[in-house]
Amino acid sequence: MAGLEQSLIKAKGAANRGDRETARAIYRAALERYPRNIRLKQAMAQLDSGTDAQIELDAMVDAFHKGRATEVVERGQRLVQAFPKQHAIHNLVGAASLQLGDLTAARAAFERALELAPGNPASANNLAIVLKRMGELEAAERTYRDVIAASPGHKDARYNLANLLEETGRIKEAENAYLACIEIAPDYADAHYNLGNLLAKQQRRVAALAHFERAASLRPDHADTHNNMGAELAAMGQTEKALLAYDRALALEPADTRALANRGKALVMLNELEAAVASFRAILAHETANSEVHLHALFQEAHMCDWRRRDEFLRLAPAGLAAIAPFADFPFCDDAARQLIRSRTHAARTFPAVSPDMPIPLPASDGRIRIGYFSADFHNHATMYLLAGLLREHDRSRFAIHAYSYGPVREDDAMRHHVRAHTDSFTEIGGLSDEEVVAQARADGLDIAVDLKGFTLGTRSSMFAHRLAPVQVNYLGFPGSLGHPAFDYFIADAISAPPGYEVHFDEKLVRLADCYQPNDDQRIIVADTGGRAAHGLPENGFVFASFNHAYKISPREFDIWMRLLTKVEGSVLWLLRSNRWAEGNLAREALARGVDPARLVFADPLEHSHHLGRLAHADLFLDCLAVNAHTSASDALWAGLPVLTAAGRQFPARVAASLLHAIGLPDLAVKTETEYEAKALDLATSPERLDDVRRRLADGRQNAPLFRSVDYARKLEAAFASMHERRLDGRKPEHFSIG
Repeated sequence: MAGLEQSLIKAKGAANRGDRETARAIYRAALERYPRNIRLKQAMAQLDSGTDAQIELDAMVDAFHKGRATEVVERGQRLVQAFPKQHAIHNLVGAASLQLGDLTAARAAFERALELAPGNPASANNLAIVLKRMGELEAAERTYRDVIAASPGHKDARYNLANLLEETGRIKEAENAYLACIEIAPDYADAHYNLGNLLAKQQRRVAALAHFERAASLRPDHADTHNNMGAELAAMGQTEKALLAYDRALALEPADTRALANRGKALVMLNELEAAVASFRAILAHETANSEVHLHALFQEAHMCDWRRRDEFLRLAPAGLAAIAPFADFPFCDDAARQLIRSRTHAARTFPAVSPDMPIPLPASDGRIRIGYFSADFHNHATMYLLAGLLREHDRSRFAIHAYSYGPVREDDAMRHHVRAHTDSFTEIGGLSDEEVVAQARADGLDIAVDLKGFTLGTRSSMFAHRLAPVQVNYLGFPGSLGHPAFDYFIADAISAPPGYEVHFDEKLVRLADCYQPNDDQRIIVADTGGRAAHGLPENGFVFASFNHAYKISPREFDIWMRLLTKVEGSVLWLLRSNRWAEGNLAREALARGVDPARLVFADPLEHSHHLGRLAHADLFLDCLAVNAHTSASDALWAGLPVLTAAGRQFPARVAASLLHAIGLPDLAVKTETEYEAKALDLATSPERLDDVRRRLADGRQNAPLFRSVDYARKLEAAFASMHERRLDGRKPEHFSIG
């Protein structure tokens, strides 16, 4: 009768767990073998007498599946009085209490369920979820691991463990846990999605994209998957594919503001500015106080020279209260104090905390100081036009120069070849995670890491928070403080950052003599032989020029420029052709100021050396005010074209003044808009005074400090050496000057 006893025990256990169908099946099978057994018949009758309880349990299950958690708890509390040993009732009460956020009740219910069915994987997994939410992370992890050990195929426990590991910063363990989950459940969409997010945070874009694509194929109606897939495609330069992914996300969730914002950014990359603005402004219908998106819209309208809603900038939240992209803020507000606040706010949101793990590289065997330049712009880019001379003239007997590139890979690019030719190593880091970049930089023993990007397009400056080197420098790319303690120094000069400017920087200011900006004194100028007419310019009229990007032009300087055209007969304004909207909008603005739009002449983009050559046809470069010409001003001066500026308050409004002082033309860096307009009119109507300026510019081009690449390299190297020596001496970073 051992078989009978075993059947009775199994059936009773199933009934106690609430699994009445299994119990009934066991009894029926036993009755076929022992049809006259009284105990079996009584047990079967007792089981069938619980039909009302089964109906109630079924009602609980139905209520749970329909999301009526309160009803589940109420039914369970009644039912458990009659059937206190039924595992299923306690498990359902626990799950419903968890949904209601009653963690104490949920924990008690799951613990009771496990007393009745020890090792039940579903109850144990649910208990671990509760423990995690209660902050008992070690207990939760231990419980997940117990479930996995007892039930290796339990995918949910593996998935939940991976989430816990990720949230506690154990990234590699989390990745392995997700992969183990996917190995036993290849169609687990959530695991693919979360692993994609984990990889994306590490900039492992190809792998992240593969998991997002798999998640999307398994669950095509999940908008976030398509949105995040688009973000990886955009970061990989596949902008059109990214746009399709964002459109799929928005087809599923039309009011998804994250997807709308990403779609807007993708449209900017495709130069579809009008559609980008529409996408940004669609967000404002749902999030009226979203200052960051509002600024994105205004910034792209600035690129289009559409100033009709420019006053909306005044309604944005103050710099310290809103996460505003610092670079986009520059053209709307010339305020150095605000610049620091907005950088701090942005950095706090986008940078991790500074790593306490400070690298301490051993001295180089050859005694050289190891400098690492990090950028996405080691190609045909404005930054490289400036940096080329410095890289060429670095004293490689004293400094080991390393370049780390995370920009486009263009092997046929001449500037890229120039960087390779003038560095000790050129390392592609675009496909590496931040942690891998840190490992590479530390393996290279960098003494000083230099960020050439800051808050500009394509930046990865946040990786500096992990400490690439014991000394870290914000240089050249972003014209202002990055507002984060990861950066020790900022390279400036006494004009761009005058005395007292220290309060506007979290970095320590290192002021170079003359000008902070490097320049290449071997840039080639291809003479333009086509004459003015080839560019649509008048043969004899005065040519004002401003080859600034369109976003820098504001009504403030445009008013002055139009008054100058009115006062200087036959004059024209020569501008850079940026986009089709800017030309039409500027023409409308000119007409509104009483100027024939035909007096605005737009120049097509040209290869850099040819662009320098055509500048000979202009008479005076008129600078923008809140954001000066930087590389464009250097280009003009190198080509022999005088530049007129008015020094402002924030760093990007003072760069042209620095350049003019360094080339011996300080009188062209005036202090007020009134002086700016008067000076421009004087030079446009006094040929002898303009000729004098041109003669002094020609002399300065040869003899003044601005275009002396070797001298500049020695000054910057002296700054690097001083930073390095201070670190070796155990001294903290401090402001200093290189005379």
